Amino acid sequence: MPFSSGTIESLRRIFYEGFVVRDIAEPLISFDEVTSVDWVRRSVEAQGIELIGVRRAGRVDRFLHVADLGDGTCGDHATAIDDEMVVDATASLADLVVRLRERRRLFVSVLGGIGGIVSRTDLQKPPVRMWLFGLVTLVEMRLVRQIGDACAGDSWREYLSEARVAKAEALQAERRRRGQSPSLLDCLQFSDKAQIVARNEQLRSTTKFESRRQLERVAAMLERLRNNLAHSQDIISHDWDAIVLLAERLDDVLSGPKGKSAS
Repeated sequence: MPFSSGTIESLRRIFYEGFVVRDIAEPLISFDEVTSVDWVRRSVEAQGIELIGVRRAGRVDRFLHVADLGDGTCGDHATAIDDEMVVDATASLADLVVRLRERRRLFVSVLGGIGGIVSRTDLQKPPVRMWLFGLVTLVEMRLVRQIGDACAGDSWREYLSEARVAKAEALQAERRRRGQSPSLLDCLQFSDKAQIVARNEQLRSTTKFESRRQLERVAAMLERLRNNLAHSQDIISHDWDAIVLLAERLDDVLSGPKGKSAS
């Protein structure tokens, strides 16, 4: 059973508008173009700042790397900021991730002027981690819905090994001991649910994956991302491909696939 149109619209507002660039961007330290390089060096090196903005007529329109400072003034070493280097402060995190796929950092436009900077490193911050965890949870919810609709009772068991089912049964028993009443399906691991969908031709045909291997590979990426999020691990070094995948397919995560394509 798919999400209702009202639920989908609510999810779109949350994941497109509830988390935006300004939530994670850092202020951009800037200097007038006539400021001496020696002054800039003394001002920023102790703070560990690697890049600064350069102002002309009061507006930042260039930048420079502190490591590249030579002699003279800021303006002597500055590089122009073009539109491809700028993202709006109100842009969604999905748009930001896609943009950061090509660049490691972007300047942030605030009220028509450049006032901030955002990099891949900033994607480690709590707002992004919350956003990503929510998306992976939605993917898992969709798997459960698909399996529940397509497999009567626990007929999905045929797609898993006895060991995997036994592990789910042990977890179900423990949860029941604690006063909960989960179904056996709810007690499967993320990878188990994905494996069921991958091995059931009817279920896999509702996804955008042409093969079982493709689906299982992506599921493994998403499970690793969720585990690293849950344990506060580095997600940029290890899970960048999964993060980009979620950002690029955000509409599919929220509203469901609309036909198959190679992935």
